[in-house]
Amino acid sequence: MTYVIGAGCIDVLDRSCVEVCPVDCIYVGERKSYINGNECIDCGACEVECPVDAVFTDRAARRDPALDVFLEDSRAFFEKPLPGRDEPLGDPGGARRGGDAGVDTEFVAGYPA
Repeated sequence: MTYVIGAGCIDVLDRSCVEVCPVDCIYVGERKSYINGNECIDCGACEVECPVDAVFTDRAARRDPALDVFLEDSRAFFEKPLPGRDEPLGDPGGARRGGDAGVDTEFVAGYPA
């Protein structure tokens, strides 16, 4: 199991989840944060800390089509090249290494404000 960040984070970017993550697996885009499922240790600290209830498990996402789009989008953030980049972000081993991504997936970039 891993965690996913959904619509509640778009244009909020509170970063409480980032601060409590013990493995630095939450990456910040322009409008939303993303959890790297390969780096997440499933501790749940982010879910408890999120003030807008935007964090949920991947199991919950797979059962709910409205949430599943965010699971797929989170995968795309790490597995496909982001706008303006030639290579996918992949698994860099921690968000603080490269700083904020400063860009979102096309899905989030086009998400209504």
